[in-house]
Amino acid sequence: MKINRKKIFFYLFAVIFFIGLIYILFNEYGFIKYSKLSSQVDSIKSEINKLKTENENLKNEIDSLRNKIPAKMEEVAREKYDMVKPDEVTIEIEKEK
Repeated sequence: MKINRKKIFFYLFAVIFFIGLIYILFNEYGFIKYSKLSSQVDSIKSEINKLKTENENLKNEIDSLRNKIPAKMEEVAREKYDMVKPDEVTIEIEKEK
């Protein structure tokens, strides 16, 4: 009779253990949900850092234009407005599709 009780106790313990493990992994606040949310947080933090760097670069560009730095003003005029100096010739290259 002792052997049967030990087997029953072992199987009962195994079933309870596996039910608890499944609950921990798959419930609303489980480990799988946590790992998905953790990866989303990491990607959002990466995006935030990228946007902060871009914002800093734009602020620096604005400061350069406000302070009327000649090199920066010329760069913006050439790139954004396609302006050229009177003696310059522009060459446009078409990209192949």
